[in-house]
Amino acid sequence: MVDRSSSRKTRVGVVVSDKMDKTVVVAVRDTFRHPLYGKTQRRLTKYKAHDDANTCGVGDLVRISETRPLSKTKRWRVAEVLEKAK
Repeated sequence: MVDRSSSRKTRVGVVVSDKMDKTVVVAVRDTFRHPLYGKTQRRLTKYKAHDDANTCGVGDLVRISETRPLSKTKRWRVAEVLEKAK
C-alpha cells in the first residue's frame, strides 16, 4: 500500500500577489540543465495556492504542497510560512 500523504509534491517560493481572498500567487524558481545543450536554465513558474487564514503577504517565503483541485486554477495549499517579508 502506498502512503499518499508523503507522495505529494512540495515547492518553496515567494508570494508575489495576495490580492485575492484566501488565495496567494507563489513564484517558484526552478534551475535545470538543457537536455541537449547542457546549458543551465532558469524557469519561473507561478502557482495559485490556498491560504485559509489570509496570513501570507507579498514577499513572504512559503512552502506549498499539492492538494486536490480547489478551483479552476488552484491545486496547491500553503503548508507553512518560512520567512515573513521585512
